[in-house]
Amino acid sequence: MDLEFLQSMDIQILVGVAVAALAIVVGAVYLFASTKSRGCLDPENFKEFKLVKRQQLSHNVAKFTFELPTPTSVLGLPIGQHISCRGKDSQGEEVIKPYTPTTLDSDVGYFELVIKMYPQGRMSHHFRELRVGDYLAVKGPKGRFRYQPGEVRAFGMIAGGSGITPMFQVARAILENPKDTTNIHLIYANVTYEDILLKEELDSLAAKYPGRFKVYYVLNQPPEVWDGGVGFVSKEMIQTHCPAPAPDIRVLRCGPPPMNKAMTGHLDALGYSPDMQFQF
Repeated sequence: MDLEFLQSMDIQILVGVAVAALAIVVGAVYLFASTKSRGCLDPENFKEFKLVKRQQLSHNVAKFTFELPTPTSVLGLPIGQHISCRGKDSQGEEVIKPYTPTTLDSDVGYFELVIKMYPQGRMSHHFRELRVGDYLAVKGPKGRFRYQPGEVRAFGMIAGGSGITPMFQVARAILENPKDTTNIHLIYANVTYEDILLKEELDSLAAKYPGRFKVYYVLNQPPEVWDGGVGFVSKEMIQTHCPAPAPDIRVLRCGPPPMNKAMTGHLDALGYSPDMQFQF
């Protein structure tokens, strides 16, 4: 009897330890998941993030990598939304400007900004002066764009210059989601070949998802050998490279104000209703 009693006690203790261990693991997973889902952003208050890497991509474009609080932290930015960045211009005056990270919440522990720095740009000055170890004040998320996987059959995208960043973010999120079958047709306009941002990354997406992601480059001043579009984005280019007007498609626009205005005119003339269009 004593032996059976002791064996029974041992089993009960082992079961109790196993249950306790399982509870700890489940609690840790829940805590990690809830922390991860909340993200690091605050929509009301600026938070500072440390610059850990700066990669010069061209004479006026750089990729800035900022560290999040832990290696498993996520920024917590919904698809197609942006952040407000605060800095100081050349006169020392505060300036706030919106930017869209090129990273997603699947990129844990950091976020990246690809910034084109203009000679007279007030926030451009701040980024030019930013060095590894410095901090950037960020607030968000911001933006009107809302997306649920599968809500449209296809996206047309028309981007100019640095307006590619929200398009790239949305495209990556859609293509890297195995449950999302949305197709994407991108027209990307710039002045010169050297002005094309994220070209390597865009071409990589086109190669990896050939049936779902198409990109058509347009240059105002193309090189001698060039198989893309030439001049400004025209109605004919949109007809050829974007999905035709339909209730289950949307065309996204993001570029300089004159371009956005011209694209609105083209889309209206081609029969795209207001609810088929969205401007970042």
